[in-house]
Amino acid sequence: MKPFLDRIRSIFPARKKSEAEQPADVSAVNEPATSPRKEKKADRFSIISWAVTFVLVAGLLAGTLYYKSTLPPVVVTVPSGATQEASSGTGEIALADPGASVDGSGLFPTIFRKLQVKTNFPERPRYDPELYRVVRGDSMYRIAENFKIKSETILYVNDQLEDNPHSLRPGMELTIPPLDGLYYTWKEGDTFETVAKEFFAEPSDIINFTGNDIDLTDPQVKPGETIFIPDGSRELVNWAAQLPTNARGVNTGTGGANATNSCGGGPVSSGLGWPADDHTLSGNAYGPGHLGIDISAPEGANVYAAGTGVVTMAAGGWNYGYGNVVQIDHGNGYVTVYAHLSSILVSQCQTVGQGSVIGLAGNTGNSFGAHLHFEIRVGGSNINPYDIVQ
Repeated sequence: MKPFLDRIRSIFPARKKSEAEQPADVSAVNEPATSPRKEKKADRFSIISWAVTFVLVAGLLAGTLYYKSTLPPVVVTVPSGATQEASSGTGEIALADPGASVDGSGLFPTIFRKLQVKTNFPERPRYDPELYRVVRGDSMYRIAENFKIKSETILYVNDQLEDNPHSLRPGMELTIPPLDGLYYTWKEGDTFETVAKEFFAEPSDIINFTGNDIDLTDPQVKPGETIFIPDGSRELVNWAAQLPTNARGVNTGTGGANATNSCGGGPVSSGLGWPADDHTLSGNAYGPGHLGIDISAPEGANVYAAGTGVVTMAAGGWNYGYGNVVQIDHGNGYVTVYAHLSSILVSQCQTVGQGSVIGLAGNTGNSFGAHLHFEIRVGGSNINPYDIVQ
């Protein structure tokens, strides 16, 4: 476009102004004096428009706040234990400070929550059994605690344990039911009433348990099917009864029906104390299937006589799974048992005082790691040692 205009200009050259047409030079001396430029006054319209805008914005904001304050309170339901979880750092809910409004009565009704990048899903009920592999350091008590069931429930449903918590071994696979109870294979002629009575349960619990998948309109179970009996129980083998209580002599009133008389008279204990240096349990507490307590004790740790008395048994070997075992008759109706020892330092019919070293802790017999298995018997029957010594 520009080259085209240049060609046109070349055809019609511009006319030069004559000297007469050009303006004459004016001397700066004769130029009139100039006054300073005055500042332009603010426009009255602009001032009024800005003022109106400010009034409108302030009115809208005030109206919004008033509307919010007249809303009904917002009720916020906080799950139980949320405050405790928030304070421990493990929960997802953090309540606002006392000065903040959380009930909807203030200008900003809300509840403050702690920011988290991981979503916590509520734990759903379990209806099917779970398989668990035993690892070194496990105990029946700890496994049961992790799955929120009783230790005897694990004994009920795992025949390989033979009703003995000390039968645990690393690598063993355990069936863990969803809740306390046991499994039962239905037989011909069974009814919900007879099965419930056999296992000390309720027929309605068996029928209503979701995992059994029973038609509630026509509840039936075919022979050969395995069902779960919630809160069911059965008799466990009393392994403590396999090891007879040895009393010090005839008519001592100590041994009970399963006692054998091995020694004569001796001193009588005035009380019983703790038999080890460590006052913690290694895992198995007193309960069905385990009529004693397992005290933490490393291999070779001292084991002490809980009270004055006479040693009525000091035997090495298997001894029904007790391993190297010592019994002491205290002459006051109590007999104490010390099992799984690595070494026995006393002999049968020997008199010992309270606190005497009678052996060293170990891992003999049916044991899962070094510890001291400690029992207290009265009249040949086991009682919880925690009721006597702590």
